[in-house]
Amino acid sequence: MEFALVVGVILIALVFDYTNGFHDAANAIATSVSTRALTPRAALFMAAAMNFVGAHISTEVARTVGTGIIEPPSGTHGLVVVGAGLIGAIVWNFVTWYFGLPSSSSHGLIGGLVGSALAASSVVQWNGVVQKVLIPMILSPLIGFLLGALIMIAILWIFRRANPHKAGRGFRYAQTVSAAAMALGHGLQDAQKTMGVIFLALYTGGYVAEHDPIPQWVILAAAAAISLGTYSGGWRIMRTLGRRIIHLSPAQGFAAESAASLVLYTMAIAAKAPISTTHTITSAIMGVGATKRLSAVRWGVAGNIVTAWVLTIPAAALVAALSYYLLHWVVE
Repeated sequence: MEFALVVGVILIALVFDYTNGFHDAANAIATSVSTRALTPRAALFMAAAMNFVGAHISTEVARTVGTGIIEPPSGTHGLVVVGAGLIGAIVWNFVTWYFGLPSSSSHGLIGGLVGSALAASSVVQWNGVVQKVLIPMILSPLIGFLLGALIMIAILWIFRRANPHKAGRGFRYAQTVSAAAMALGHGLQDAQKTMGVIFLALYTGGYVAEHDPIPQWVILAAAAAISLGTYSGGWRIMRTLGRRIIHLSPAQGFAAESAASLVLYTMAIAAKAPISTTHTITSAIMGVGATKRLSAVRWGVAGNIVTAWVLTIPAAALVAALSYYLLHWVVE
């Protein structure tokens, strides 16, 4: 029974990873597609490939998610806690995908784990939640906004005398590189979160020790699932990021993607923090748009997105808590 639960939780984790891929595909390629730097299918293929590569660069974020957020009890009860947390994150992913809102799959996962742990009276490592989730959750969009604005200002100054047509064509080519960098950062961040949850399930089931390295098959499975999800695309959210916030030029798209990539790499490698790629690219797009004029950003759409951000952790936690009570009644 316990082995079957471990397998079941791993499968649910890979389903979450897949939904994370198609939910967040827009993060990497919406700006490139909206500026016609890349065709949608080519952009999705590139993003899927770079997601796969990015998942193999580091496992620091996976370690944070796997051992730094909750401490579920061992055995069947702990596996139910982890499974319920994943269900909460998956349900919230589908809700926000349906309404085309670029919410955070990462924070949905964290909220789900915390919600199920609280419902089960398990240990939540609040120090880790605050330092590795809440503080980076606030800082990363602010840094993305400011960095996007600064890069855009630098581009406007450097190319102030350039031929607009030639400069636009050049930035379309440059966006291929910046979109690839963004997709690499997405794999570096988001695929690792699923690795961390699978490791948590294995640890809870007694198949690995706390300080063991992440098994290679876990890395490959998480990388493959998020890549397949990315290739399937998330067109509703792509439309929001690419067109509804601001109509982007190739130079603006390049600036936003470059800013977001820098934030993702820094937080994953230096801070070991599981930040939201969605928050980061969205805030970078807003920062880039604000350099043109504040009215260029559709702040009403931005407000709806921020509302989804605020609701993500508590909403996923609530669904996870309800899922825990159901699973506890059925399984235990």
